[in-house]
Amino acid sequence: MKVGSFFPEQEEKVFYALSADDLELHFSREDLNAKQLVDDSENKSLMCCLQVASMYFGKPSDHTSFYESFLKDEWQEVLVRYHNFFIQMGMNPISLDNLHYYPLDNFYSSIDLDRDDVDLISIHLVSGSNQCLQPDEVSLRISQEVNSKMRLAETAPSKNIPVPSTLVTRKNRLDDPNIEEFISNHSPAVMLKVMGLSGARNVIEVSSVKEIKTYLADYKEDLELVLQQKLDISIWTEMTVDLIIKDTEITIANTRKILFSEGIWIGNYLNSNITLSKKQHSALIKVGEYVRSLGYSAPEGLNCGIDFFIDGEDIMVIEINARYTGGLFPAEILNRIGVTNSDTGSVAFFDMVSRDKLKEYLTFIDKCLYGKSPYNFSIAPMGFSPNTIEMDGEKVNVWQVVVGDLEQFKAVKKQFLSDGEMPVSERVFVESS
Repeated sequence: MKVGSFFPEQEEKVFYALSADDLELHFSREDLNAKQLVDDSENKSLMCCLQVASMYFGKPSDHTSFYESFLKDEWQEVLVRYHNFFIQMGMNPISLDNLHYYPLDNFYSSIDLDRDDVDLISIHLVSGSNQCLQPDEVSLRISQEVNSKMRLAETAPSKNIPVPSTLVTRKNRLDDPNIEEFISNHSPAVMLKVMGLSGARNVIEVSSVKEIKTYLADYKEDLELVLQQKLDISIWTEMTVDLIIKDTEITIANTRKILFSEGIWIGNYLNSNITLSKKQHSALIKVGEYVRSLGYSAPEGLNCGIDFFIDGEDIMVIEINARYTGGLFPAEILNRIGVTNSDTGSVAFFDMVSRDKLKEYLTFIDKCLYGKSPYNFSIAPMGFSPNTIEMDGEKVNVWQVVVGDLEQFKAVKKQFLSDGEMPVSERVFVESS
């Protein structure tokens, strides 16, 4: 039995077991502080969207798994509707007979009971949370090493990996004069990065040691952290790719721009015209070779996301993610439905709708579904979360790709949905190609 973040489109039978694993990569659950527990809960809610999307990742004979919250109330009906959306868009998703449901608190240990008829168990990230699926601790140590922002910062110069100016330290060393000097040299602000969650939840701007101490007040004194030069986004464009890391080759699967809303990652901009120069392509393959040298590789191909900035021919690598990335899912759904060229590109993002307006949202999706939309845009739905959020009423996280005219999408949305629904979409903008 093999366990890992296997790139989709495997010929062998796969069991998808996706849960939120980021925090327990470097921290023990019993040691998490209050903020980390909140972040972890929010991450699990968003992970539900990836669980839904896993249905189109696989083939009919594969299996996938969900938190038990999908069995409650109306969520089974909604899940079946998403499965039907995938079929209508021309995909062959995992059979409804091969969906499994497990308690959130012992998700992986429960999965262990149902995995004996599959070849590969595909997880979000090798972490302490899923060690019951692993034959030994070697894979965990590899995952910790590859995913560490600190190790990348320390190793990059010797591996000729271009990174922004960086300083690695610990919370209990913040009074070192070199830290204040580093901040001053890169004023008015630098990026503070600590171990934690994806989606920029563990990355903030800081302009003084005092700000750092305030932000890290609830963390242990020996916490490792990175201070990094903040690149000017008026000059540099933030990008990400997925690499397929095999024992015999490394390839780039997709390239996209990163979208943020209020400092939090919400999705990606994908366009066939987004290309890399030979210099940038070579630099990213070199990162993949570094990752493989640490032991993150498999004959079947493991997924590895690289976050980076570009300016003309120049490139700066800022993060390695040896796991499934949020951008892989929209890239893969576009591949499955045959979107290979779009002048206006495709925008994938998370949003929210009121629970009592969910039927309106699904009607909107059905009307504008890829392959049947009468507009200059279409929608490829990817997932939703049954773990609702209390925010001026009950809200449901939804995840979709808008293919084509984003501004027309915003206008037509208002014809189907009440004011205030899908608020994030109003803050999503992309530059013309």
